[in-house]
Amino acid sequence: MSNLGKKLDERSKRPQTLGSALGDLMRIFGVRASDSDLAKRWDEIMGRDIASVARLAAIKKNRDNTFNIVIRPTNPALALQLSYQSDEIIKRINKYFGYNAVSKISFRK
Repeated sequence: MSNLGKKLDERSKRPQTLGSALGDLMRIFGVRASDSDLAKRWDEIMGRDIASVARLAAIKKNRDNTFNIVIRPTNPALALQLSYQSDEIIKRINKYFGYNAVSKISFRK
């Protein structure tokens, strides 16, 4: 629990929005919020190997609380490589949220 106290004592030099502050608190306590949390923590969730070649372009939340994800490769030539890794991308997102959160993934050049 001492680690939690240290994280709460750290202050930001710049003012934060309420949403950002709540998102950080939710992360500290282990709660995952929603699509905005996915966008904010994309690099952390995907890891260096995928985050270096792919950016999150769009997220659409469906009525059944699943997401349609659109990914934009940093270089259009990498779109095919990323499509081969789509199962791994879905697995990482689902692992982060703790349930089958992704219903569809697509790539935009």
